[in-house]
Amino acid sequence: MAELKVGVIDLFVIDPRPEGWKVLVLRRAEGTRCTGAWEVVHGRIEGEERPEEAAERELREETGLALRRLYNVACHPFYLHRFGVVQVAVVFAAFADSEGAVVLGGEHDMAEWVGVDEALSRLAWPRSRASLRDIQSLLANGDAGPVEDVLRVK
Repeated sequence: MAELKVGVIDLFVIDPRPEGWKVLVLRRAEGTRCTGAWEVVHGRIEGEERPEEAAERELREETGLALRRLYNVACHPFYLHRFGVVQVAVVFAAFADSEGAVVLGGEHDMAEWVGVDEALSRLAWPRSRASLRDIQSLLANGDAGPVEDVLRVK
């Protein structure tokens, strides 16, 4: 029987500039899973961490960027056939400053701030593209409007 586990986060890092959003995309490094694929910040929830704590930690570890705001957006499942686990990713959106220097961890060899359309064309996973569209819809005005009280984490 397959196990169900909430064990990872996906974090979309966004700079909501007046002239258009910038989205941080990361390219997987040589020798890692999915080498060459473009993705968002992604990582495991460690120990007793809450998903939002893992999102903040992964932001620091994978980009070195400072968090301005954090929103809970959705969850999505995927199957890890090697382990017989249905993994559930908790999806977050973080607002950060694209002028800050991105300091990559070892999992990625390139980071770029791109517009939403460019991000949609680069992201390897269809669920990531759908999540970015959801984020764009929910946070279009720079906050979550009438649902701010349930989506804003920090």
